[in-house]
Amino acid sequence: MSAATTRSRTPDRLCAEAVDLARAAAEEAAAPGVVGEHEGLVSEGDRVVTHFFACKELGYRGWRWAVTVARASRAKIVTVDEAVLLPGPDAILAPEWVPWSERLRPGDMGPGDLLPTDAEDLRLEPGWSGEDEPPPNSAVSHEMADLVEAEDAEVTAGPPAELPAAPARGSIAAVAEELGLRRARVLSRYGLHIAADRWEESFGAKTAMAQAAPATCASCGFLARIGGSLGQAFGVCANEFSPADGRVVSLAYGCGGHSEAAVMPKPPQPAPPVIDETRIDPFPLRPASDSGSVPVTEDESSAELGHS
Repeated sequence: MSAATTRSRTPDRLCAEAVDLARAAAEEAAAPGVVGEHEGLVSEGDRVVTHFFACKELGYRGWRWAVTVARASRAKIVTVDEAVLLPGPDAILAPEWVPWSERLRPGDMGPGDLLPTDAEDLRLEPGWSGEDEPPPNSAVSHEMADLVEAEDAEVTAGPPAELPAAPARGSIAAVAEELGLRRARVLSRYGLHIAADRWEESFGAKTAMAQAAPATCASCGFLARIGGSLGQAFGVCANEFSPADGRVVSLAYGCGGHSEAAVMPKPPQPAPPVIDETRIDPFPLRPASDSGSVPVTEDESSAELGHS
């Protein structure tokens, strides 16, 4: 029979009676008044017992101080092995840690908060810089394409038969045809102004979020432009973590989710060494006497010992 099967799970009598010793060890590890009543014990092996004490610390409901005591074979003195704070079966535990990138939800960002964007964020792509634009005299430029279309229009005898007949000039249908819409009425100047005032009040430059923002929406990659005259001052936010997601925002508005304002911090640089180990400082072997003699350095003392 192996030695593991011969061990008894009955608590050792001397270790089980060492409640005061275990309580003193728990109070030394914690603080007086935090360790509560004795809540039982468990045998960990031969002459090894763990005592449990209630924890009265705020925020640790259900936790217990566990003090393990033991004694050597044929010894009558019980010693403390360790004292730790462990969760009990009904203890309140912190939720499982989740990275902030997975924990963040729309609406969590407030005024003054910054949301860093990764350089490889799939929601963003490089903007137009003009480097890939063909020269004006190139055969594939927009100017040359317009000239070709104009020349083709001059040599064409008439409009193709499949095109619909153009509406009469000056009619509402003609204006709607030019704008790509067929609405009988459109917003008036007054309607545009009151809409702009309403949007400016909700998501404008005077809001608390915009006052604490590092930059405006005019330079944000998450801004979706809108057409018409309102597009000169407003756009649509497309950042799901922004409080203005899906809302019409002023170009002067801003929040901490700006695509270019927040950058990931650089790794910390270690401080320079305080001790200069590249220089040797000589020190005297004994203090100078009152007669005004010069202190003898280590090199000089070695030379004197060599001549003696």
